[in-house]
Amino acid sequence: MWLIPAVIVVLVLLLVHAGSRGPAARTLTYSDFVHDVTANDISSAVITSTGLVTGKLHSGTAYTSQLPTALGDTTLSSLLLEHHVQVTGTNPSTTSILSIVVDLLPLLLIVGAVVWFVRRSRKQSPGGIGGIMSIGRSKAKVYDEERPTTRFTDIAGYEGSKAEVMEVVDFLKHPQRYARAGAIGPKGVLMVGPPGTGKTLLARAVAGEAGVPFFALSGSSFVEMFVGVGASRVRGLFVDARKRSPSIIFIDEIDAIGGRRGPGGFGSNDEREQTLNQLLSDMDGFEPGASVVVMAATNRAEILDTALLRPGRFDRTVEIPLPNLSERAAILSIHGRGKEFGPTVDIGAIARGTPGFSGADLANLVNEAAINAVRGHHHILRGADFDAARDRLLIGRRDASNALLPEETHNVAVHEAGHALVAALSEHADPVAKVTILPRGATLGVTEQLPEVERHLYPQSYLTDSLAVRLGGRAAEILVLGEPSTGASNDLAGATDLATRMVREWGFSSELGPIGYGPEGPSRDNPFAGRPYAEETQRSIDQEVARLLRQAESRATTLLQGHRHLLDRVVDLLVERETIDGSDLMALVSLPEPRASAPEDSAGARRSVAPAGRLG
Repeated sequence: MWLIPAVIVVLVLLLVHAGSRGPAARTLTYSDFVHDVTANDISSAVITSTGLVTGKLHSGTAYTSQLPTALGDTTLSSLLLEHHVQVTGTNPSTTSILSIVVDLLPLLLIVGAVVWFVRRSRKQSPGGIGGIMSIGRSKAKVYDEERPTTRFTDIAGYEGSKAEVMEVVDFLKHPQRYARAGAIGPKGVLMVGPPGTGKTLLARAVAGEAGVPFFALSGSSFVEMFVGVGASRVRGLFVDARKRSPSIIFIDEIDAIGGRRGPGGFGSNDEREQTLNQLLSDMDGFEPGASVVVMAATNRAEILDTALLRPGRFDRTVEIPLPNLSERAAILSIHGRGKEFGPTVDIGAIARGTPGFSGADLANLVNEAAINAVRGHHHILRGADFDAARDRLLIGRRDASNALLPEETHNVAVHEAGHALVAALSEHADPVAKVTILPRGATLGVTEQLPEVERHLYPQSYLTDSLAVRLGGRAAEILVLGEPSTGASNDLAGATDLATRMVREWGFSSELGPIGYGPEGPSRDNPFAGRPYAEETQRSIDQEVARLLRQAESRATTLLQGHRHLLDRVVDLLVERETIDGSDLMALVSLPEPRASAPEDSAGARRSVAPAGRLG
């Protein structure tokens, strides 16, 4: 903080130095100087060896002049003595100390500013790490004596993943047990999974469980605009880790620096490529006995460089998928700690109603339920709060200003009733959980389906039923209103995408046969690939997709025509209540009037691949 006072002192010295010079001196030519001497106007004269003359007139005014030394005038001295001028000789090299200091002040200020910035950067980052003098140093945060409080007991589910990671921690804690069996510990562990599944949380648990130093940083911490800085940081990180061996290095989002080199990768980005090369070199260059394990996390494993994934670098790949039903229930229980649940809250039912949710999504769900409870002026979380939170996350916020016209309300009710009734009448469709015609976000109505069991494989009958359910709203509009509307646009897009994958990827076409062409566009194996089949094949695919969609719409229309009285009852109930539960729908379907079984077609039966998805 001494820089500002120093600047003030410098300004004062400059003012004092300028003021010490007094008023501006009068400049006389040599002729004027001789004339004033002859006129007895000169009082004193100080003459240097270079002919510079300074002095004062009898009036007290200062003057300066310059003698023409080249003329060799020898009469000036006698003229000065004749007119009683006090003459003094001096050396022109004599300079005051104050003048020297003032001349050097700008340089001193620059040096002082540099010293101040360096000291300030060291205070902000102990040990000299950071600041302009340490741009190439590692930015890793070190957990040594003080480690995160997260433990494996704080992570629900993922028992297999935790066992693999915990084995790494055990190797670092007890290397002699593995050495006796001749086992060599892994050098690298790569955690792969969708966003929000808890990869970073698992790494924090490792840091909490491990009795060794833990270096944590993000992949983007290596990337700088200066070429070579990232590589320097990698070297520094591994040097620090080896000094504290045994230790763990955790790199989050490693795809920021570990992407493929060359075509389809970083291309000519020298900085990232040099950083990756340095990382590869350091992971291979551990000294014997240096127990350093590199852990990394990514949700884009398909773009990582193959040299990074080979054994000897990342020996293990730990898959962290989306949680299953039991894991979701356990995760909800963990995030419910410290919150009071009402008797209507069923954790198992909430877990069943959240398929496809990640751990982060479930944490957000519990938080939204708590916010909804506060909005309702109570602190105990109820089942209705979780229902409102799930609707908010899946289909958006309820917008009261987005009111529908009476005619539009009836049309939306017809559309959603078509979806719901086709799902209820289809043999392989998941049960309907709720139907609503209350506008939320960009949707005017929603039909939600929840699976009875978690599926890992989807049979053809399941998928063809899904096509019929998705087109049930459009079929109901044509049947009741006489014409379709724009409300079926999302249904058509989803049904077309599903039918395309059924034909092109899963071989569900008798015309094309058991051939999987894979998705269009670049892939991991061929980053420059376009469409992997001919134009004639594309024409056949389009024809098969159109056939599946026409069959699905015909199937939905047949179901609705055979149960027109049920369709009208569901529409009336939706217009009356705006929202009905699946139990209300099934009560209507089970009324007298036998349930017609859907005719089987060559493709099988019906249901959507997206449980609890938005249909309508």
